[in-house]
Amino acid sequence: MTAGAVAAAAARRLRERDDPGERTPAPMRGALSPIVLAIWLGAALLMATTVGQAAFAVLPTRQLAGALVGRILPVVFLSGIVAGVLAHLLSMRAGTRPTWGARLGGVALVGGCLVAQAIVAPKIESLRASLPAVIEALPATDPQRQAFGRLHGISVALLGVAMLGAAATIVSSLRVQHRS
Repeated sequence: MTAGAVAAAAARRLRERDDPGERTPAPMRGALSPIVLAIWLGAALLMATTVGQAAFAVLPTRQLAGALVGRILPVVFLSGIVAGVLAHLLSMRAGTRPTWGARLGGVALVGGCLVAQAIVAPKIESLRASLPAVIEALPATDPQRQAFGRLHGISVALLGVAMLGAAATIVSSLRVQHRS
């Protein structure tokens, strides 16, 4: 590269960093996407590792604990969808081109939350509403109890996929910023 080309590239980079019409400084714009994802990931981890377990440990019945967790999970899933889409838009706004890892992670985050909320959660609610008794009162061999267990496992797995997707996207985004 010639000295003129290097100087032109440096000037262009300074203009990008200090665009007076832009409210957010260029270095910060690249950090917004991982920050959004880290906030969601922290909330999802708190839900998965603490809130759910605490509800089942302290509430008087498993039915109440399940009702509490069932009210919180839609917020986690819907906010995961919003966080994934927002992170992608922020990444595009910052001018960074997402890597395959970030794209795949974003698809895992949004897809996992979307499937869990739009497909699995309604099936769980429908099954719960059709039960003649509290789920724990049914024998372990009851087909409805087994179906509930499978759906619960799928929901947990989808949350895990979404969390791994968020983590992969964060790592990939930070690696790209580090190289810039």
